[in-house]
Amino acid sequence: MALQQLYALSVALVWGCMTSSSYHTTVAPPQDLRITDPGLLGSLDIEWKPPPNIQTFNECTVKYKFEYRNTGDRDWKVIFTRKLKFRVGFDLSRTAEVKVQTLLEGRCTDDVEVQSDWIYATFQVPLQGKLESEVQNFHCIYHDWEYLKCTWQPGLSAPHGIRYGLYYWYEGLDHAVQCDDYIQDHGINVGCMLQNLNQAEYKDLSICVNGSAAATLLRPLFVTLRLHNLAKPSPPKQLVVSMSASEDLHVAWSPPGGETPPQCLEYEVQLAEDQGEAKAAWAAVSTQMETALTISRANQSRISCVRVRGRTNIFCADQGFWSEWTQECFSVSIKEDKQPFILIPVILSLSSSLIICMFIGQCKKRSPAGKPLHTSVGC
Repeated sequence: MALQQLYALSVALVWGCMTSSSYHTTVAPPQDLRITDPGLLGSLDIEWKPPPNIQTFNECTVKYKFEYRNTGDRDWKVIFTRKLKFRVGFDLSRTAEVKVQTLLEGRCTDDVEVQSDWIYATFQVPLQGKLESEVQNFHCIYHDWEYLKCTWQPGLSAPHGIRYGLYYWYEGLDHAVQCDDYIQDHGINVGCMLQNLNQAEYKDLSICVNGSAAATLLRPLFVTLRLHNLAKPSPPKQLVVSMSASEDLHVAWSPPGGETPPQCLEYEVQLAEDQGEAKAAWAAVSTQMETALTISRANQSRISCVRVRGRTNIFCADQGFWSEWTQECFSVSIKEDKQPFILIPVILSLSSSLIICMFIGQCKKRSPAGKPLHTSVGC
């Protein structure tokens, strides 16, 4: 019994020594976390320095966990990196928040990840003008992956004669660029068309809509967009509906035109039965990436319609806009529905023949033997 207790104590001591060697390894957080604005409409430069004495951990891998968001956002965006500098997009109308910690793992920690404390930094540009002077209902759609259309409405307190301008920047441009194709309403810029943005796809696109008016300061609007999440394709083309001999409905279509990658599309198919005077009720049949579908239509006889629309699928974007519908209607006549109408004349003909035969038989019974039978009335 004493030997068992001694053995258990030895194992506990060894385990304690092994675990304590890793748990007592600590690492300091990064140093000198800074945020600077290079004047790129919300794309801020974040940089820091390694923790002191990091060279003593030469048997371990040193990484950093970098998180950022705007004040008011629920979730942090997370990046794991070995770099010491990043450029990321923020909404400059709100405070930018960042935090970084050191991650240490390897032989020096017995392959257990050791995390430092966090260091924090914030950034806020001086805001001019009243909030009510900022443009309203800013909205952008990336049509067919070819051009971006952004629209807005003047701010509630925007003065008469205001002049709006849209500026944009993405990685690859040397500086912010102003829109050169504005949409106007009564002489006021209320939208912008941006072409040739394929180099900005899957990157942060920083946009600022600012305004100027005599003796009035206006609040600028800052947004950061991702074009692939704003894509709206054209409706599918060449929708063809046909019926097989087995009365299955075959639906086929072609991808829309434009620059939308065909492999990035998914489609929704809906079917409706004509209800006469009532409005047709559409029912979803399928959501798929293929451009053909077979629908069983046994015992259906009413005029029906099929419609198809498309949007960017989850493999190419986090979200997107549905296209408009492409619709095709068709008429179907089922044989089973005609059978009762075909049988009525047959039944009437057989009934007439049977009545005539019975009438002739009765006449024969009433005729004297050997006399010819006349067909006149009262035979």
